[in-house]
Amino acid sequence: MSVATKTESTTAADATLWKTIHRVVFPTDGDTDTLPLYVDFNPAQRVVAKDDAAAKSGASTTAAVPAAAMLGSRQRTDYVQGRRSLRLPAFRRVSFGTYFNAFPASYWRAHTNVEKVRLTVEADGDATVIVYRSTPRGTANRVESLSVAKGTPVSIDLSIMNFADGGWYWFDFATGENPTTLDRAEWSVPQPDGFVAGTLSVGVTTFNRPDYCVKHLRTFAESEDLTEVLDCLIVTDQGNRRVRDEPGYEEAAANLGGRFKLVEQANLGGSGGFARGMLETVKAGKSKYVMLLDDDVLIETEGVLRAVHFADFTREPTIVGGHMFNLFERAVVHNFGEAINEYRFRYESAGKSEEVHDFGASNLRTTPWMHRRIDVDYNGWWMCLIPTAIIEDIGLSLPVFIKWDDVEYGIRAKANGYGTVTLPGAAVWHMPWTEKDDTIDWQAYFHQRNRWLAAMLHSPYARGGRMPVESMLVDVRHLLSMQYSAVELRHQALEDLLEGPVHLHRNLGTKLPEIRRVRSTFPDATVRQDITTFPPARRVKPPRFGRQPSAPQSLPGALTAALSGALHQLRGVREGAADFPEAVVPAMDARWWRLVGLDSALVSASDGAGASWYKRDAKKFRKYMARSVALHQKLLLRWDELAATYQRELPNFTSPGVWEQTFAANPALDSAPAPVTDK
Repeated sequence: MSVATKTESTTAADATLWKTIHRVVFPTDGDTDTLPLYVDFNPAQRVVAKDDAAAKSGASTTAAVPAAAMLGSRQRTDYVQGRRSLRLPAFRRVSFGTYFNAFPASYWRAHTNVEKVRLTVEADGDATVIVYRSTPRGTANRVESLSVAKGTPVSIDLSIMNFADGGWYWFDFATGENPTTLDRAEWSVPQPDGFVAGTLSVGVTTFNRPDYCVKHLRTFAESEDLTEVLDCLIVTDQGNRRVRDEPGYEEAAANLGGRFKLVEQANLGGSGGFARGMLETVKAGKSKYVMLLDDDVLIETEGVLRAVHFADFTREPTIVGGHMFNLFERAVVHNFGEAINEYRFRYESAGKSEEVHDFGASNLRTTPWMHRRIDVDYNGWWMCLIPTAIIEDIGLSLPVFIKWDDVEYGIRAKANGYGTVTLPGAAVWHMPWTEKDDTIDWQAYFHQRNRWLAAMLHSPYARGGRMPVESMLVDVRHLLSMQYSAVELRHQALEDLLEGPVHLHRNLGTKLPEIRRVRSTFPDATVRQDITTFPPARRVKPPRFGRQPSAPQSLPGALTAALSGALHQLRGVREGAADFPEAVVPAMDARWWRLVGLDSALVSASDGAGASWYKRDAKKFRKYMARSVALHQKLLLRWDELAATYQRELPNFTSPGVWEQTFAANPALDSAPAPVTDK
């Protein structure tokens, strides 16, 4: 099959129906931070690794965009004329080799039966369209140059059969001697016989973010394209600041007409809210898909459509997720794919992808690793489309409140023959996690319990591989850091796990208040906003040889530091350390190797909201160490028995019937009308 075939239009002899699945769009809010995700004004074509061997291997490159190219880059929001149009001055060229407007050919090649894609471009004047494709190594190849005349759409058919390992299509748009407007550009694929487009319901879980939810209602109501595929927007409100009381709610809900449902229930966490969205969708029986969506995100509506279109063409029912961009740094993506390290049973970046990539500094054309297709094990539920056929087969979310519910669902789906794709061009903007440490707050319980639960359900290694050892080491790290509240919660998690599956639904609505009561008794978990209310820091003993603590650079160094710290924990607390903190430690420096030599410290909260007074307690250290050893030993001895029990009961505690009983037992907490209200 040829790479490209130019066509002016579909001829009468060509009876193929073409489905538009990816339109070129632009932001209309004048935000220069997001513009690099749509239009590339950079004259640089690409950047490759300096080392030729690295380039051939497809290895990640550290090469930066040349300074001259950066100086030549100009973000021009005034060129944007509308959602689908861009006007350029004479003799100007831009590229749509960008995150939102390039076509991710390799993903369509890998997961659908589509063999070719058609690019159609229309402008109000004469212009030139230069079509490019990339290889998995990130090198760009010019495919074809097309002349566009005023008012006459031009099309080109492009094969995707040689995109097995990676690669994208995109085009550059260049004007001649007159200013020209790109009126529209879109990518379409042939519809197979009997093709039926799917529709979706969207499930949003919220807790005390009514303003964000009303924005969601407005976003979906104002997008005519979304309402064509939307059956229902389901908002599961689990807070006490009600969505229905938010200014603008009534109008926004009315604009959605019969495509909105508000559900009110007690706080059952993200897993309880998303399970409710899944259940409501399946029970309604209208939608082919449900999209799970966080409440605190900004949506690119075109990405929702692309996820639906992609799912319509996959060979088998497939979970289709979107990427997460930083709400504060709009051109920065969290990572390009999520995978599970099965031996350690922890999540990490998939394939050759890199975390925290800034498209404003290095766009798609100048980022070689991004051209290799990234295959994932799961997608986060900030934006994740799930076919209802999968839900009917494998059940709803785990009843785990928060953490690992999305990870486990992806693993469970994979074990049952259903894949997950994180689709480029489908994304939301979400608040980042870099400004907080949820491993030491109330979420420490759920991090621990849910990771162990997921490992017992799915680990292919005897007794969880390395995961139990790492769990023990994390306890040690927290104890060396005087973070006793986190260790207490982690131990409660293991004790509940030992109880078996019966505790999962029973504790879902009550565990969080219990956790908060426990944490309130620990100084390291008590945050004061005004740091001046603490006594001033007084160092009792200066650093040895005047050296400030630093991170160990090797395993022997880490073991030596840990052993020295453990010995220090067994000694009595220095005189005066209980009355005055020995140091003030910023949250970013509050690592075990920094805290291990102190008897007390003021540690700022990771969100900057205040500080806590960490105090070493030799008695607690000994008690928790002994308890940690005993619990981990008990879990390892009972691993096979517990794993078999959880695996046997998995279809039960993820079933719609059991979840419905939990919902019925946990109605909304105030005296509102009936928990479920149709609008």
